[in-house]
Amino acid sequence: MNFLEKYDIFFFDFDGLLVNTEHLHYQAYKALIENHGFEMYWNFHDFALIAHTSSDGLRQAIFEKYPPLSQLPWDALYREKKQLYELLLTSQKLNFMEGAEEILDLVQGKRHLVVTNSTKAQIDAIKESLPRLKKIPHFITREDYQNPKPSPDGYLKAIELFGKKSDRMIGFEDAMRGIKSLQGANIHPVLICAPDHPQLASPDAHDLDRFNTFHHFLDSSYQNL
Repeated sequence: MNFLEKYDIFFFDFDGLLVNTEHLHYQAYKALIENHGFEMYWNFHDFALIAHTSSDGLRQAIFEKYPPLSQLPWDALYREKKQLYELLLTSQKLNFMEGAEEILDLVQGKRHLVVTNSTKAQIDAIKESLPRLKKIPHFITREDYQNPKPSPDGYLKAIELFGKKSDRMIGFEDAMRGIKSLQGANIHPVLICAPDHPQLASPDAHDLDRFNTFHHFLDSSYQNL
């Protein structure tokens, strides 16, 4: 029995899983910090480790490294970062992550949807750059639920709207905080990330179904997961 037959509904994260946008988030945070007169001290590797582990880790790290910024409301700083990110979305070429189009094509005839911490405006902008995304029937965006990942709220909302109690469910994430969100909603989690990603050092990453890319998932476990 392959995974298409084994599961009834398929959940996907978005940034860094389907679409290669993580570098744009990094650039937006870098611009935010520089706009306030400081020099960005993270490289992308360090940024990804923090961002993929905790929903508030970046806020804590920024305030710790740049104490003057802690005197400003985080909501205002985050709004500024969002504006910078949305400008990048419209000015740079976007690409799918490896194998993402293939798996989306495979699940096209099944119930599937995206659950993301991104806003509807951000998703809509990316859809214009990558029209294939418009075939995904449903998106649960940040406006649709209360608490961001690693809270399960987004996935619980998705199940409420589009699932059934009897569903066999599988979800794909590229970050441990997303994996925790899936686990909290009792969805079978699959981690898609490079084997050298620092988040894999976490004990929570042990014994997970993990694949380097969607191509590796399809090649290695299409028949077995």
